[in-house]
Amino acid sequence: MNAPTVLSLRGATKRFGGLVAVSDLDFDVTEHEVMGLIGPNGSGKSTTLNLISGALPVTSGTITLRGTPITTLPAQEIARRGVARTFQLVRLLPSMTVLDNVRAGAVFGHRRRWGHEAEAHAMRMLETVGLQRRAQAHVGELTYIDTKRVELARVLASDPKVLLLDEWLAGLNPTELEEGIALIRRLRDEGRTIILVEHVMDAIRSLCDRCVVMSSGARIAEGTPAEVLSDPEVIRAYLGDDEDA
Repeated sequence: MNAPTVLSLRGATKRFGGLVAVSDLDFDVTEHEVMGLIGPNGSGKSTTLNLISGALPVTSGTITLRGTPITTLPAQEIARRGVARTFQLVRLLPSMTVLDNVRAGAVFGHRRRWGHEAEAHAMRMLETVGLQRRAQAHVGELTYIDTKRVELARVLASDPKVLLLDEWLAGLNPTELEEGIALIRRLRDEGRTIILVEHVMDAIRSLCDRCVVMSSGARIAEGTPAEVLSDPEVIRAYLGDDEDA
């Protein structure tokens, strides 16, 4: 039996004046799937996440969440319906503790929690990312990877139906990278539905069920990691044509 479709894009397009950042993009994400969104820098991957999350309005096309259009909804309403994301540059509340940052996700997310329930849930999410012992620390005291863990815990505290990770592994040293991949793998094994924008191919190979490859705003390939990473068109998009060398 096929898993139900959670998120669908049909003809999703984003124009900035004469620049087409995302062009007529179609793909589906099914329940409990980890979808990799990959491609060279500037190919439209983060813009696609911005369209899904409502950070940017769609110029044309449709985006649906469990069959319900979310194309024209503001970002806060899309978040309340269960789409949550991290950012390339970590965005935390610097004057607040680690626990309070995560509790904000529980209060304002898809399933809203308050008071002791919100705090208990936030602590569970900190335990999930391995930071329960730093709950009362201020975010300025944290290492880079731990700020990423806090942001991820805050996103998880909102109980998202779809989790968007925008280069969450970027900037990590080799040891941190192994820890980060292991953490995302645990989320995958919990059955979460994830769209992963990433340049770390080891992560793509080990975490993703399928990949959509973008180049110049358009989809050029879709399939398993092994299939797309051996596709000649994908290789040309990443490495350039040998004739140009």
